[in-house]
Amino acid sequence: MIYKLVVLALTCITVTGCGSPGTTAVPVNDFLSSVGVQTKLSQPGQDDYDKTVAALKYTGIRNVRERGADFGVKLHADTGVKVCKVAQSDLNQAILDFEKLAMAGALLAVEGPNEPNNFPITYNGRTSDKNSDFMPVAEFQRDLYARVKADPLLAGIPVFHSSEAGGSEPNNVGLQFLTIPAGAGQSPTNPNGTIMPEGTQYADYANCHNYLISPGHSPPVDNTAWGCMEPGYPDNRWDGMVDEYGVTWNKKFAGYNDVDLPKQPRVTTETGWFTTGPDAVSEDVQGKLFLNLYFSAFNRGWSYTFIYMLHDSATQKDWGLYHLDYSPKPAATFMHNLTTILADSGTNSSPGALNYAIANQPDTVHDLLMQKSNGQFELAVWSELVTGTNTVTVDLGKTSRRVNIYDPTVGVDPIEHYDNVSSITLTLSDHPVIVELSERNLGHAPTIPVKDPVIGIMH
Repeated sequence: MIYKLVVLALTCITVTGCGSPGTTAVPVNDFLSSVGVQTKLSQPGQDDYDKTVAALKYTGIRNVRERGADFGVKLHADTGVKVCKVAQSDLNQAILDFEKLAMAGALLAVEGPNEPNNFPITYNGRTSDKNSDFMPVAEFQRDLYARVKADPLLAGIPVFHSSEAGGSEPNNVGLQFLTIPAGAGQSPTNPNGTIMPEGTQYADYANCHNYLISPGHSPPVDNTAWGCMEPGYPDNRWDGMVDEYGVTWNKKFAGYNDVDLPKQPRVTTETGWFTTGPDAVSEDVQGKLFLNLYFSAFNRGWSYTFIYMLHDSATQKDWGLYHLDYSPKPAATFMHNLTTILADSGTNSSPGALNYAIANQPDTVHDLLMQKSNGQFELAVWSELVTGTNTVTVDLGKTSRRVNIYDPTVGVDPIEHYDNVSSITLTLSDHPVIVELSERNLGHAPTIPVKDPVIGIMH
């Protein structure tokens, strides 16, 4: 489910803030810590450990979704990444694996069974069946949640729901909820309600596999990433929150209503687009889409986003950020550039506000204000057009002494700078741009900006 996106990032650096209180920023580290990718170290013949370490260091990606606990502990020690660990059928072994990761400081989250509609699980002597019975999945997820919450070693670790389970359930075991609410259970007045009792707790976060590419939605169209990360109704072209936790796509069981659905904490543990075969996108388009995807997901309230996957597989389509030989695709290079430009090793517990504005903002242009621990603001603005451009004017809220322009599809160094400006007109195409506003004393006369024929930035 992918349609071509345009990402643009603006970075506003100021010591005292830009004018009167405006939009409150989120810490840039929160955004960087939302970025994840799937690895397959525990699956024979898939990922090479040493090359995986090098690939993760290069991209700056902070989270991996990985089944192998021992590999997860090693990855954390060698790269600092945190691990989302999937549990599948053997609950006792899963708890031991979670504890091992937690003791090493490597555990990001606990995740329930992966796509039980495709990979049945056996629990309590019964095997789930996508055509008739998901009770083993429900009981496993319920017991997983209870075991994690009762384990002192796992205190504070979030539980992600089983993926695809709510939407695909053949009988209404209530997997379309995080906790089955009052009134949702089966009763004389609600004969189609949940079989599991009201109050059953499954997860802290809804979990979707909302791929950018979806049936009937190739090639990319306007607002692909933005639409894919729709948190509620009415846009359900992608297999996202509506189909998994609103009205289930398989049997049309009722879940959250249109008011409550967007309020649910949520993560994406698989998404992406491949670069070979029918319906593929070019490697350049894939890389730009992934930048837009991470921004759109975070902006729309998804706490973590994991792209499938780090490395192309010999047995699947080429989904990876890297080729089969681990040479980087543009997606890997663009991520390296973006995480380098936005790098921040500190913390920011009280982010400030920036009084910026974008006049007459088109519905294909989106923005996200972030701030580094040194007080530097990062304003991400991206246009999600397939063809053509969006031209917008960003009012910066005050005059800035220096504006540096970065392009993560080009490199990590500024490609242009302007002096003493209070607004910038941006003609957005199909990739991110980072605009940095500095209040330091420049000691030289203002430069005369010239419109770049490719980026189209003026003031």
